[in-house]
Order: sequence, then structure tokens, then C-alpha cells
Amino acid sequence: MSTPQRARGGPLDGVRVLDLSSVVAGPWATHVLAGFGADVIKVEPPDGDIMRYAPPARHRGMGAEFVQMNGSKRSVALDLKRDADRGALLALCAHADVLVHNVRPAAMRRLRLDYDDVAAANPAIVYVSIVGFDQSGPYAARPAYDDLIQGASGLASLFPAAGGGEPRYVPSLIVDRISGLSAVNAILAALVERGRSGIGQALEVPMFETMAELVLADHLGGHTFEPPAGPFGYSRVLTPYRRPYRTSDGYVCVLLYNERHWERFFTAAGRFAEYAADPKLSDDTLRRQDYDYAYGLVAEILATRTSAEWLALLETNDIPVMPLNDIPSLVDDPQLTATAFFTTTEHPTEGTLRTMRTPTRWSRSPQTTPSPAPRLGEHTADVLRAAGVDEAQIAAILARENAPPARNA
Repeated sequence: MSTPQRARGGPLDGVRVLDLSSVVAGPWATHVLAGFGADVIKVEPPDGDIMRYAPPARHRGMGAEFVQMNGSKRSVALDLKRDADRGALLALCAHADVLVHNVRPAAMRRLRLDYDDVAAANPAIVYVSIVGFDQSGPYAARPAYDDLIQGASGLASLFPAAGGGEPRYVPSLIVDRISGLSAVNAILAALVERGRSGIGQALEVPMFETMAELVLADHLGGHTFEPPAGPFGYSRVLTPYRRPYRTSDGYVCVLLYNERHWERFFTAAGRFAEYAADPKLSDDTLRRQDYDYAYGLVAEILATRTSAEWLALLETNDIPVMPLNDIPSLVDDPQLTATAFFTTTEHPTEGTLRTMRTPTRWSRSPQTTPSPAPRLGEHTADVLRAAGVDEAQIAAILARENAPPARNA
């Protein structure tokens, strides 16, 4: 017996995803898939995804971060340590295309829900494990969090390397979100392969190795070659002047990238004669050898006028420039307003919510209409019933006490 898929529109309409993940990396991956039209069933423990309890929130269990990442999903609450609930999950697996989890593989084995167990129920399923570290290495069993991976991957060390003082973490859960996007890429590729072979497979997406590749793609530098042809690091990216430039009344974001930009900038600033006479500025090869000198002079010039003056002057001369937004001004950015980036939805318990549309535009596939993030276990009965789970088993699952304890996130 097959379970009918929900019609949602979008390029992934008809693809069903079981989301056993929590916190950020896995939910972000399935958030993207839901935005493309996949039917995402979020399988949560009885006390819910820990991110439900991260403030701010209007009501317990519906925190802002959770709401942003889990719209257009359906919530099923199962205690996978119980045989009946595990059986219900396997019934869902029989009708799913993809299963995503970020539980440690050893724990999935203890639950008897590793790839072999799930593939026995559905050989065509794509089984995705988002893990901290490649499981063939010595770090396999270590816990992994965004902060830890930022440090271990070398990302945090780049701030002092670029003149930014002590090592620090990027003030965003960037590792989780990049790892989630890497999982999306792998899932889509696996679905294409399954279309040819007819069978599924297990995928492993390691956070540490994903970020190591990202950092080293820029900063392996001369050590790309054997023997090394130069030091580690991409010098243009590591100059301390690669930051928003101070103006006389604020900041602007400017990038002089090619010869035309450099010539036009110094012309617009009334300093072309100085530029032309200084080979460390006008000669591309020499400029690359001392970015600190060249960008340092740019910083001195930009400090002499207001942000508004520079924005107008540089835009007129087709020199790459943008204002420096903070979070409130980003929300009000005219580009986001004009492109209807934000949408509002009405939640039955949380009221009006501001969410973000999927940024990708499709010429033929329809855009999906987002639905509000689900309450914990909101769809348990409907989803299990559609999967063929008998009514007595559904009643037993719904009857257990489900009062979540205090959580931290």
C-alpha cells in the first residue's frame, strides 16, 4: 500500500522527507527542501526539538528560531525507544524518499534505526546522517557543535590572522547552515542517482570536513603545491583592510577588484595622478604583493567624506559599493521589500509571523506557499493513519503523557 503524497507545488513536489534531526543543521537542510516543495514530516521526541525552547517566544515550545526553520513541515511525536513507536516510524519509512538525522550513529544503532534497519523497510530510501566528523576518523565519537567546528576548522583563527585581535567565532550558526546546505546538495544528487539505479543509499555529511574544505579552499594557498610555492593564506582576504570602511560619519562597503575599479576610484576621488605615479597602486602585480598598502590608502581616502557622498559617487562611477546594514536596516532594505522577500503567515496559536520566502526563482515550477511551523505532535494521528498504522497503536501513542521538561538552547 502506498501513501499519497501531499500536493504542495514546487520542483520537489511528490518527494517525502522524514526529518529526525534537531537543533539547526538538519532542520535547515529540510527547511530548504520544504521550500522547494518536499513534504517534510518532522519526527520529534515527546519533549520536542530542543530549538522549540530557544527564546524569544510568545508561547512555550514555539521559539523564534524554531519557527523560522520549521515552517511547511508536519510534526509527529514519537518515542523511538519504544517498540511501538519505532514500528510506526518504520511504517513511515516505507513510504518516504529521504530520511535525515543528526543523531550520533551509535545511538541510531542502539535504536535499531541505522541504514540497514531502515533500508529493510524501504530499499529505495536515501538515508542521510549529518555527523560531526567523518566516521572513519579518530574524532568519530566526539560531540560536535557549531562553535567547536568553527574553532577546529581554522575559521576562528582567521580573525587574528586578518588583524582582528583574538580568535573568535562568526556571530552566526554558519557551520550548521553550511553543513545543512551540503546535505541538501548530497540529497538532491542522491535522488538523481536513485532515478537511474532504482535503489537508495546511505550518505554521511560531516560538519568538520565540510568546513575544513571551505576554509582551505581559500587558505591552503602556496601549500596547494608540493613543495610549497608560498605560505598559507589568501592575502587579499586576510588584509586587515578587508572590512567595512569608515567614512566621516559611518561606514560603507567598497571593493576595488579589477583595474577599471581602481582607476575609476582614484579618478572619482580626485587622486588619479597619485595613482598613476605609484606602481604599487597602478601595477596589478605589485599591488597584489602588498594589499595592506593599497587598501590602506583606500581607507584613508574614504574617511574624508560621508557615507551618503561615497554611495552616490561610487554608484555613479559603477564602482562596487553597498551600505553597511545592521539587522534592523536589513529587515527594511528596499531590495528585500521590492522582491517580497518577507511573507506573513497566520499561526493558530502564535498569531502573525514574519517569515522569509525561498530566495530561488524558478521559471516554470511554481513557488510553494509556506505554512506555519507545527505545534509539537500536531500531525501525529493524520500522518500515522495515512501510513497504515492501526488505530489502536495510534491511540496508544497519543495517550502517553507529553509534558516537555525545561530545555536550554
